[in-house]
Amino acid sequence: MSLDAAPTSPPAALPRAADIEAAAQRLARVVTRTPLATNSRWSAITEAHVRVKREDLQIVRSYKLRGAYNLVSQLTPEQREKGVVTASAGNHAQGLAYACAALRVQGRIYVPRTTPRQKRDRIAALGQEFVETIVLGDTYDDSAAAAAADAERTGATMVPAFDDARTLAGQGTVAVEVFAQLEELGENPPDVLVVPVGGGGLLAGVLTWVSERHPNVRVIGVEPEGAQSMAAALKAGRPVAVDDLDTFVDGASVRTVGAVTHAVVSGHPVELVAVPEGAICVEMLAMYQTDGIIAEPAGALATAALAGYVPVERGQSVVCVVSGGNNDISRYAEIIERALVHEGRKHYFLVEFPQEPGALRRFLDEVLGPDDDITLFEYVKRSNREFGPALVGIEIPTKEDLPGLLGRMDAAPPTFEKISAADPLYRYLL
Repeated sequence: MSLDAAPTSPPAALPRAADIEAAAQRLARVVTRTPLATNSRWSAITEAHVRVKREDLQIVRSYKLRGAYNLVSQLTPEQREKGVVTASAGNHAQGLAYACAALRVQGRIYVPRTTPRQKRDRIAALGQEFVETIVLGDTYDDSAAAAAADAERTGATMVPAFDDARTLAGQGTVAVEVFAQLEELGENPPDVLVVPVGGGGLLAGVLTWVSERHPNVRVIGVEPEGAQSMAAALKAGRPVAVDDLDTFVDGASVRTVGAVTHAVVSGHPVELVAVPEGAICVEMLAMYQTDGIIAEPAGALATAALAGYVPVERGQSVVCVVSGGNNDISRYAEIIERALVHEGRKHYFLVEFPQEPGALRRFLDEVLGPDDDITLFEYVKRSNREFGPALVGIEIPTKEDLPGLLGRMDAAPPTFEKISAADPLYRYLL
């Protein structure tokens, strides 16, 4: 992962716990007080008491409404007249769209081309006639640059997705709710609070409030392995741009964290962990099939970290924030594929088949186990040569079945080459 310095400006006054509590009062009649539910699956696995904060059940199906509404509601009449502008990978856009319609403020929202269609449609539905959606750029940062230029040109107020004290104060109200709900249950504050991290707004807001009001609570931020922008910023001592960005976790794939969020996070004790995208896919499917939760990739980050990335002790009270449920159903084929690869159950090979009748049949008979399945078969190049290479995808019941499969392939007549994740060809398979 190569890092280049990103231009930053000194952060404005950082928020305090009182600012987050004021935001909670401001939002009390606007946002949904989302459930804090026990998660039986992870409680059984970890032998801890794991609860999930269901921000996927928020009005806009993510916590992002909190920050957007908190900022827009504090604008002066003159600022409201000039309108607002923002950039977003999707969820912040929906939060701002709802805020614009509720407060009757005109807004323009720039989204990258990677934003799922489902999120774009929701932005239009929530914003109604008060919002214009502009699709531009390949990443959040491309859209952010365009939005900043728009604000400079028109005088509209920029509503950052994360890098503003008012935005992160609104996001921090998630923690205020969690602790209030635990108190209503007659319980102490949690031992561990796990939150997903993209640009750092939620993490910064939570840290601001928790560090002042409950400093003994352990706060853990979880980044996608392919988008560790906050970890890079903390290591460099300033926000830096992550060049090699994996945008699969679209709600948390930010090339550069903000000056404000970095200043807050770097000033508080926090643990950061990274979770592979494949593990996130495994967790998304488990949430859907076992828990009945439809989570987007970023929404599954916090609970995915419990699979060996965050050490949790037996009997501890653990809260994970399910940050959003705006997942595009058309992505599930890729999610299943990534999950199978991560679990070691799906593998790809280049196989040199002899160009003779019955070669494929012999391969099936001699190589495949009784429960193995060919999921892809495609000749890479057809010719009249003696051998013809084919790209073959094989799904096996468990990762422990791989040595047996490789042994049978070694003994079979066709030669083969296993395609590793480091092979340039591999990126075309996922």
